[in-house]
Amino acid sequence: MGTNRLLNWIVVIVLAIVAWKYGLPWAKERMRGSAAVSSSPEISCTTTAQHASEIWGSGLHRFANPPYDLAAWSDFRSGVESEIAKAQTECRCSQQSCETVRGAMSDLRSLVSEFDTAIRNGSPPPDNAVSRQESIDTTIETAAALARGGK
Repeated sequence: MGTNRLLNWIVVIVLAIVAWKYGLPWAKERMRGSAAVSSSPEISCTTTAQHASEIWGSGLHRFANPPYDLAAWSDFRSGVESEIAKAQTECRCSQQSCETVRGAMSDLRSLVSEFDTAIRNGSPPPDNAVSRQESIDTTIETAAALARGGK
């Protein structure tokens, strides 16, 4: 009987932790989302920018080391540049969040260009690529926070 009771308490504690860690933030986000206008241009802008950055980050590993498949790189680069262009088009508003995203997309476009030069020349990627990508992601997160605040 003691083992069953202990097991029940462990299950209850684990469920409480999961609810606290995942359920509560989810519920808060849903409540905030219903109160805010989720289709605002600023939020759409930051979402599109986040997607562009995710596309870049998720596919880049294929081109970390030579030899490089130039056709695959060309397709990947074109796809990323297309996503960057979508984000820049989406972020034409004058809000601070849109301006912040435009800066991040400009930085991402520059990083893609430097990678393109390195890959086409067979040289290593930029040494600071990871920190630059982190900076871009942080800037996009800042813009998303601004957009949620209506700025």
